[in-house]
Amino acid sequence: MRRIARWVRPVNAMMSPALARAVREPDRTFDRLLARAERAAGADAERGDAFAEDFRGLLRRFAEIPTLSYLGWAATTAEIQMRLENRLRIRARLAEAPRIAEEPIDRPIVVVGLPRTATTLAHKVIAAPEGNRAPLMWEFRATDRADADPRLRDRRRRQAQQVSSAVKYIAPVWQTIHPNSADTPEECVLALPHGLHWLTRFRLTGYREWLAERDFAPDYAYLKEFLQVLQYGDRPRRWVLKSPFHMYNLDALMKVFPDATIMWTHRDPQTVMGSWCSLVETGTAMCNRVYDPFDIGADWIDALPWMVDQGREQRLRIPPERMVDVSYHQLTADPYGQLPKIFEQLGLEWTFKEEGNLESVLARPGMRRNHEYTLARYGLDAEAVERAFGDYGRMVTSMR
Repeated sequence: MRRIARWVRPVNAMMSPALARAVREPDRTFDRLLARAERAAGADAERGDAFAEDFRGLLRRFAEIPTLSYLGWAATTAEIQMRLENRLRIRARLAEAPRIAEEPIDRPIVVVGLPRTATTLAHKVIAAPEGNRAPLMWEFRATDRADADPRLRDRRRRQAQQVSSAVKYIAPVWQTIHPNSADTPEECVLALPHGLHWLTRFRLTGYREWLAERDFAPDYAYLKEFLQVLQYGDRPRRWVLKSPFHMYNLDALMKVFPDATIMWTHRDPQTVMGSWCSLVETGTAMCNRVYDPFDIGADWIDALPWMVDQGREQRLRIPPERMVDVSYHQLTADPYGQLPKIFEQLGLEWTFKEEGNLESVLARPGMRRNHEYTLARYGLDAEAVERAFGDYGRMVTSMR
């Protein structure tokens, strides 16, 4: 499987002097990113703001990566600038209209689970009913009030689609592994500043340990502000959120959204590991000049079981009636039979309209993926995965 287009390596080689200059002074690069974000958002950042300074530290980590490619650096610094701009715009909207902070975010549904466990399918179907709402990919990139100028909103949507479409020219396989567009529901990682999602691009020594010590409550408070701004000027609806990386932050999530319902999808870890490592390899190939697939296996055989362990421990503090467990194997084998039951547990009504939407979702390109991968490519085998996940694999098997 070709991970990246043939033209990528020559461009990275040609631009290596520019990369060397940029990574030599990451603080200067960050200051330029922040200044551009301030101009674009029409707002000034608070000096010493922890949100921005944590991104400065993250950029320093990226600058130290010996395998970093020019395109990886360019794409990642552009995303950091986007995240800073979004933060400034959200803060500006809250200052302009303090009532935004009173917007109710009631009973959100949060889809979690290991990656590659049908969370995308569940997210799209659950977000579809009239009373529900999921953030769209373009809204993560250009967050604003629902009553913002429609022409401005449309321009931002088109810009986000250009970014999404550009990925296929760098990594043609991406749309097979993780299809998306500006108008599709997207994961909350684009609103949460820090998390394991950055490790889908780069190896960052010590970063997971840094995350383990981090207080994520302010990050989830920011996620709530993001939702409140999106909702302002529209009627309140029940938000449907999704990310595998909420799994190790359930305590912080429930602190900020105390009436949330958590839907956790479960799949055989043996299959998850191979599929996830393949996705990470594509992200790694886009952002690094060289890489070792065995490193990907080693990193994620450590990270994914840690996520599960954190989630299983933290869910003990959540009322059982607020947890909905779903078997990937049952859901994908019989979606028309399983989803009405899931809707009932979530307090939703299953109608002919929902059944028609499910049919539409299943028919979309990429929902039934022809995606090839093996554990051996990543230096893993069935015994290693079983040891790493402990009794979780047996629990998943019992749910089938």
